[in-house]
Amino acid sequence: MTRERTLMAVHAHPDDEVLGTGGLLARSAAEGIRTVLVTCTNGEQGDDSGGLKPGDPGHDAAGVAQRRLAELRESVGLLDITHLELLGYRDSGMVGWSTNDDPRAFANIPLDESAGRLAELMERYRPQVVVTYDENGGYGHPDHIQAHRIALAAAERTGIPDKLYYTAMPRSGIRRMFEAATAAGVEIGFEPPDDFGTPDELVTSVLDVSAHVEAKRKALEAHASQGENIFFLKMSEELQHMAFSSEAFVRRFCRVEAPDHEDDLFAGLR
Repeated sequence: MTRERTLMAVHAHPDDEVLGTGGLLARSAAEGIRTVLVTCTNGEQGDDSGGLKPGDPGHDAAGVAQRRLAELRESVGLLDITHLELLGYRDSGMVGWSTNDDPRAFANIPLDESAGRLAELMERYRPQVVVTYDENGGYGHPDHIQAHRIALAAAERTGIPDKLYYTAMPRSGIRRMFEAATAAGVEIGFEPPDDFGTPDELVTSVLDVSAHVEAKRKALEAHASQGENIFFLKMSEELQHMAFSSEAFVRRFCRVEAPDHEDDLFAGLR
């Protein structure tokens, strides 16, 4: 039986699907590839109405989760994602927050349980390509690291994916973006250290997603409740186009014949 061409993206929170993989998801959908987004947590530790932060008096974690999941569904529609799967775990919060100690937090769920649930989804959808974060979760967030762990564990347990990738932020691209943003007078709020992002030499795959910049921008805007934390939304359309026109990845493994450097994550599978 012919196996339907399928991409699965494993992300930690509502809104994570956009920046690193929004273009990939929209491009894949436009190419007729079935896309499956797995979101591991409900995002309870995001901002509440009025900019209330977790721990502030009046912050309603359940209300935040409800709002963020509604925003996620809007984003899914804008990116033409075929299937959304919610694992429903509790947001662990940023590293060092007291919420890290909650036994219900995603980062504290036994790996066998959470990876087992993801493995069931891999068995159901049988993705040839899986995308998630690197071992540091991109920037050290406990939930991103846990998403990485369960994606690798489920891929190894099932043996289904032919290729698995980590999202990447090439250091050279980050430098160019920050220089351009600074020159344009955009307040970023921090100066990235020299080791921020992915070393360019580790990047194996760079995708042209320029045809999907508008969909990616609208999907990011859909996550309005977290807009204060998304500095890309403060940029001009010109800077957004620069930031959103390509997406980079590091190939973790490949079980088919494919070039060392790719412009298509399905190279070797078409």
